[in-house]
Amino acid sequence: MIKRILHSSWLALVLLFIYLPVLMLAVYSFTDTATIGTKGNFSLQNYVTLFTTPELRGMIGGTFLLAFGSALVATILGTIGAIGAFYCKKGPKQLIQFVNQIPVINADVVTGFSLCVLMIVVLGMDKETLLPLIAGHVVLEAPFVYLSVLPKLKQMDNSIYEAARDLGANARVALFKVVIPQLVPRYRIWLVVTLSLDDYFITTYTKPATFDTISTYVVNATKGSHTEIKTALWALSTVIFVIILTVVLAGNRITHRKAGADNEK
Repeated sequence: MIKRILHSSWLALVLLFIYLPVLMLAVYSFTDTATIGTKGNFSLQNYVTLFTTPELRGMIGGTFLLAFGSALVATILGTIGAIGAFYCKKGPKQLIQFVNQIPVINADVVTGFSLCVLMIVVLGMDKETLLPLIAGHVVLEAPFVYLSVLPKLKQMDNSIYEAARDLGANARVALFKVVIPQLVPRYRIWLVVTLSLDDYFITTYTKPATFDTISTYVVNATKGSHTEIKTALWALSTVIFVIILTVVLAGNRITHRKAGADNEK
């Protein structure tokens, strides 16, 4: 009984530590105060500023366009890489797995600087084309897709692929119609989208001077003196949290429904 209480208390403290700062931002985003910790009146001005300021709207749109575009490319490359590695011989498979672990373990600041040197200094790419920025985000995200797809491959029943071949499907059709649909659940892309939204160092080293993502904009805005923009970022944090929470809850609900339907069968 005491052990259960201690476990529950520890879990409650961890959840409080994680979510209390977000809840505080959410509460203060609905006030007219400029400083967290001071008393203020209820106001929606932060949300009005967020959605009516062209600079903020452009920054948010560019961030999500980058996040979804790079996530799509990373999902395709990571999935193809995992399938190729899975069917490789032992030696090449171990080499691929080792190479894939480097971007995951390596510090983002080192990865960002290395990509900057390679693509901009050595290869001569222009930052204004956004290619170094997109490539940097794909390099960040693809290894995590690889790591999430590989266990699904190991769990997959290989007889399904063989049955498709026996029924007349060629290798390409069997791969795209049978194997890949089992490996890429519809909500896996949200994992890499959040990685892109959260990244700061790789973006800083590879982005054009006139382009900002949410992470770089927030860091620069907190150094300035424009209070109205700072408080509007509280509203932005709240909106992002609500969207992610909604997606996670909806995804879990759909997964449970699907599992329940499969059990009934």
